[in-house]
Amino acid sequence: MSSPVSPSSDKSQMLQSQARDGGPAGAHRPTAGASWDNELIAALPSANLPTLLMVLVHLTGDVRWLTERYHCSRIRGIDDNDSGGLPDEVQQEVRAAAKEAILAWRAGRAPVLPAPAPELLAQMLQISVGEAIPESYGPMISAWLGQDPDLAVDQAAAFDVPAGYHAIIIGAGVAGICAAIRLQGAGIPYTVIEKNGEVGGTWHENTYPGAGVDTPNHIYSYSFAKHDWSRYFALREEIQGYFEDVATRYGIRRHIRFFTRVESARYDEGKRSWTVDTLTADGKRDSLRGDLLISAVGLLNVPKMPPIPGLEGFDGPCFHTTSWPRDLDVRGKDVAVIGNGASAMQVVPAIVDQVRQLTVFQRSRQWAAPFEKFQKPVPAGPRFLLREVPFYQEWYRQRLAYIFNDRIHASLQIDPEWPHPERAINKTNDRHRSHFTDYIKAELGERQDLLPDVLPDYPPFGKRMLMDNGWYRTMARDNVTLVTGGIARVEGQEIVTDTGERHRADVLVVATGFDAINMLSSFKLYGRGGRSIRDAWDAAGAQAFMGVAVPDFPNFFMLAGPNTALGHGGSVVALLETQVSYVLNLVRQSLREGGPGAEIEVRRDRHDAYNERVQAAHERMIWTHRGMSNWYRNAQGRVVATTPFRNDDYWHMARRADLGDYHVKGGGQADERIQADAPLEEPQ
Repeated sequence: MSSPVSPSSDKSQMLQSQARDGGPAGAHRPTAGASWDNELIAALPSANLPTLLMVLVHLTGDVRWLTERYHCSRIRGIDDNDSGGLPDEVQQEVRAAAKEAILAWRAGRAPVLPAPAPELLAQMLQISVGEAIPESYGPMISAWLGQDPDLAVDQAAAFDVPAGYHAIIIGAGVAGICAAIRLQGAGIPYTVIEKNGEVGGTWHENTYPGAGVDTPNHIYSYSFAKHDWSRYFALREEIQGYFEDVATRYGIRRHIRFFTRVESARYDEGKRSWTVDTLTADGKRDSLRGDLLISAVGLLNVPKMPPIPGLEGFDGPCFHTTSWPRDLDVRGKDVAVIGNGASAMQVVPAIVDQVRQLTVFQRSRQWAAPFEKFQKPVPAGPRFLLREVPFYQEWYRQRLAYIFNDRIHASLQIDPEWPHPERAINKTNDRHRSHFTDYIKAELGERQDLLPDVLPDYPPFGKRMLMDNGWYRTMARDNVTLVTGGIARVEGQEIVTDTGERHRADVLVVATGFDAINMLSSFKLYGRGGRSIRDAWDAAGAQAFMGVAVPDFPNFFMLAGPNTALGHGGSVVALLETQVSYVLNLVRQSLREGGPGAEIEVRRDRHDAYNERVQAAHERMIWTHRGMSNWYRNAQGRVVATTPFRNDDYWHMARRADLGDYHVKGGGQADERIQADAPLEEPQ
């Protein structure tokens, strides 16, 4: 990889100006004081060395910190690799140099290299994680560090918005908050419709014991809204508090209609606008007009209840995890839990010490990875560095984003020559299987008799990989019974299995997840000619261009749409930021090209070609491996939830929204369609 390349003088001046307080993504320079200096000195021994090396490159501009002497070892599993595998004397050298550079920054010296060239950024990540990184990562890292001048200008500049133009966002969860903030920055008037009484979406709704993120919260947060996290994997209360604070900080609350549910949205071809019908919690109906409609309802917003006869007649509290009663006391009770997915893996260990007896019903077994930092607080030293030191949290985020996402993408590709497809899809996947199997055995301890009931018979990552927060140890508890198989019916307080076994419970918890396959099912959506989204998706299931746009639904975009879920791990928040930038870029271009009353609609040929590519890529991946059953696929066998692309692949596709993929109809022209004929580019 090449040496850093200087940006143009104007862009360089902009970035260096931003960098005077630590860079566009850096920390605000603190006021002078011995206390801060002492905190820094106390914190440096606990610093993550691979991250600290990157800070040194920015602050000093000295690329010798990237030479072989400072190359970090390859990360094992999802460990932070705090020492970087560096010898003790090298670690001390790095800490001493970092102390000098950080104190110089604090005294007023601007970072020497605030915006390294993309090639250098890719090299920096490679050295910090100890393995090869594609050069295509460089531009993406630049953007996430806030150092992409073109993107910064694009996001900062207000749009030329026609008079009366208005946008409607459905949902004030993670996606809706992001969209609202970006619309506001673009100067586009908007209204957010939210069915709950607070922002946060799934984090507002899911209050069950143990609820929290299974993605590090330093990447489960907006790049533009850093936070001083108290834990590495935050629990629900802190996550929800973060999104509430962001909504308040950015002033979007006054644009939100709370306690209001969208019943339907219908496109008016004559007016080229959307009519959205709503219903409030107290029964009041209203209709809103919008030139732009954005669905931010996400994947995990419609609870999925199993069709078990007698379930509704259970004699006692019976509820989905999204509706956990606030006054429920499970102490001394017999509790049954249906399901063993992500929510069950959080609930069960959280309540096992309180209940008398816990019975867990599972249809299939799940893989779960070691979760070494579960419930662990961020110590004072690292927390200080993450909060106060320029570029530190940004690079900590970059390393996490790679470790928890694209790092395993290559291992999810099916090797057609692999001789043992019944247990793995390739050699690396087989090593993963051995590693996870050894981990499960160790967690079970003396209860190896449970191994057949907890060890999956399919390749690792064939379903969503869960994070183990004590699940296997909990299954080995004396007051826990694990039941494998189907449930025939519920009679009174008894759950009857398909083999006739009866299990009594005082409380029945349904932890069966969400209806992620039937997307946009929480409201009725009608596009061109009155065609419903259900009709559009009836034959093959949910599909969209870039996961955001559907033919016959002009001026409509969805966030977290089909084939955008990160089945191989990572931060959905980063994905949502990418999608919002893509949508706003399209809106800017369409208004410029089409003027007031412009209509933008994805071309069907581009839509179909994109989705053919998506499914072709999935045919080579683990989720379509023979015998696999997961919630990513629909009844037709198509993968509709997850993306087959690497994070950087999708980012590059979305980075420069190509208006040639769309029909744009000018506001003053009834029939003319303005379009380009640029070819649809494939990811490298």
